Amino acid sequence: MNASQPSGPTLVRAVSRWEIVGLAVNDVVGSGVYLLPSAAAALLGATSIWAVVVAGFAVALLVLCFAEASSYFAEPGAGYLYTREAFGAFVGFEVGWMTWLARVASVASLSAGFALATAFLWPAAATGWTRAVVITVPLILLTWINVVGVKAGARTAVALVIIKTLPLVLFIAVGIFFVDWSLVSGFDAPREGALGEAALLLLFAYAGFENTPAAAGEYRNPQRDVPFALLTMILIITLLYTGVQLVAVGTLPGVAESQTPLAEAARLFLGGAGALIMTLGAMISIEGNVGNTTLIGPRYLFAIAQDGFGPRALARVHTRYRTPAAAIITQSTIALALALSGSFVQLAMLSVIARMATYLGTAAAVPVLRRRFRDRAVAYRLPGGATIPVAALVVSLVLLSSAETRNLIAGAIALVVGAVLYRFREPARRASATTSAQDS
Repeated sequence: MNASQPSGPTLVRAVSRWEIVGLAVNDVVGSGVYLLPSAAAALLGATSIWAVVVAGFAVALLVLCFAEASSYFAEPGAGYLYTREAFGAFVGFEVGWMTWLARVASVASLSAGFALATAFLWPAAATGWTRAVVITVPLILLTWINVVGVKAGARTAVALVIIKTLPLVLFIAVGIFFVDWSLVSGFDAPREGALGEAALLLLFAYAGFENTPAAAGEYRNPQRDVPFALLTMILIITLLYTGVQLVAVGTLPGVAESQTPLAEAARLFLGGAGALIMTLGAMISIEGNVGNTTLIGPRYLFAIAQDGFGPRALARVHTRYRTPAAAIITQSTIALALALSGSFVQLAMLSVIARMATYLGTAAAVPVLRRRFRDRAVAYRLPGGATIPVAALVVSLVLLSSAETRNLIAGAIALVVGAVLYRFREPARRASATTSAQDS
């Protein structure tokens, strides 16, 4: 055993296949789906419906890479683990560091966004102590749920994904009968520069799937169940997003100018109750994402700390609950401080680059892992040799090229900070490994 990995209680494998599917869907479907129709329509008009489908196929290339990579491992860490095994500790650390920063920013921004969404129903929630309460109480509750057991966190995520998906299914099932097909049958040529912006918007609407394998150490059969969950998720999400875009564009004239496109469209064919359902659905979607990230994000921190890059306490498993409680509480504390201060806005810029690090790293890692573990029986292997990983790399590079300069600068600064942290912890890690070798 690595000396940096503490002896004592270990993680418990309690999460089933369909609970992993729920986690995967929950991580992708967020409040963004409630704003996607207007943003996409503003860039592409009726063509946005087909663009949603194309984006689903493009993201599927990345999903396939994660599906194969995840089938090689039963340990937590996801992209951090894959890139570490393929390219060494430094590259793995940088990917893990960037991905965890994005998770912290995600919890902070979503928690602040929940206060804004609540303000539509309770205006006082937008400012002052009421804002602080609306941000703090749900985060504390979700943190506690995830501390007391991964099973409780997974079941909460599944419950939230069902609750937040039902309004979208209702929106599609009823709204399809009110679609004006003349509004969706045309082809709108995108304005100059809109295509790249639309690609970034649509592809990132599918983002979040990369976090599903991070808690593999607590899944019952991760090498089989994670690939299944990822492939099931991309099918569900593509169908759901396409249906939502079709109904929104086909029922709401001027959807591109709408601030709340799903609520306004639902009001047309479901009345005031429909608008309320969609508003509540958006709020639940936000908290569903917060709950998922509170479960998944700390597993990156836990995996990094296990390898000696971070305080040893973050690699400990709670003796009673068998969860990485210290890592969970640490992430939530930092995210809460950022959400209350408002400084999360600057950190949130890192999410674009952080995702790129994970996507590029994992896609590039797949051929390496395939050669390294060629004698290992795996649950899922991509067809076509390196064709799909190369295509996934192209998709990632397209996304990276669409990032704003300030995002690239923020990402570069974060990578430099990560490199400093890596060099600071590296001597301690080497000393620990040397001690372990001498003891053996």
